[in-house]
Amino acid sequence: MVLLLIAFSCEKENQIEQEISKIEVDFMVERFDRAFSEAKPENLNQLKTTFPFLFSKHIPDSVFIARMTDTLQNELLDEVDKKFNNFSAIEDDITRLFQHLKYYDKTFSEPRVVTLTNDVKYRDKVIVTDTIVLIPLDNYLGKDHKFYVNIPKYITQNMEPSQVVSNLASEYAKRYTFQSQKKTLLDDMIYFGKQLYFKDKMIPFVSDEVKIGYSKEQLDFAEANEGQIWSNFIENEYLYSTDSSLPGRFIADAPFSKFYLQLDSESPGRLGRYIGWQIVRAYMNNNNYVTFLEMMKKDATEIFNKSNYKPPK
Repeated sequence: MVLLLIAFSCEKENQIEQEISKIEVDFMVERFDRAFSEAKPENLNQLKTTFPFLFSKHIPDSVFIARMTDTLQNELLDEVDKKFNNFSAIEDDITRLFQHLKYYDKTFSEPRVVTLTNDVKYRDKVIVTDTIVLIPLDNYLGKDHKFYVNIPKYITQNMEPSQVVSNLASEYAKRYTFQSQKKTLLDDMIYFGKQLYFKDKMIPFVSDEVKIGYSKEQLDFAEANEGQIWSNFIENEYLYSTDSSLPGRFIADAPFSKFYLQLDSESPGRLGRYIGWQIVRAYMNNNNYVTFLEMMKKDATEIFNKSNYKPPK
């Protein structure tokens, strides 16, 4: 009986994916990075007309003209051009993300998608508004790039081209995630668990490790130790705790999670998000009457109580 249900569920998902693949998406990637790289000072007004949202009225033209001849800026643009000479694979991924967004949200309309450089401001991985998506390509030159030498490795491991569509999905996930409060560790776990489940739906063609930003070894660790991690949370009564140190230990981006145990150095950061993801997955598996967008608005405690979550032993 269980096998029949799994087979039926897989068949239904395949049908949905076939339906989604037929959805028409109308957008093109506009390469501002290239346009700026090739521009001369006399072209500046044309650039400002085409991309007005990239030029502040409070910054004089002389600043942008100086950037055109700045050695470091030109090196940055050259490195981006080399790495992203062919953008078609990423454009295909963005197309598929937009198809899924249009399928699940009939009000979604495609934004302008613009690539640029942003002085490696890696905290602004992508910028998403209702009408514009900005992708700073200098954040995705590869984890070992010379420009990233002073950035911690746990951050640079995700400065890869494969993360572009995952980061876009994360930004869209924030727009659909409602949570009345974030007081306890469980609140945080479910908040980020919802966003990771959003990726399950919006970018199912991407691996779990790319969705969460883990290496294969880190994901293997999380999967192998899921039961142990959960036991630690329960034994220490972390779930409903409002201890302000817990998000930093288990939710925030970090080189490792902080159980204050010997296994800390082997563990990846953000294991609280990983467990939250598994709880949300369990909730959706055990509550078939709830649509995924309805779940995104549910209270964290309700999701946990109705998830019947049981980690593998």
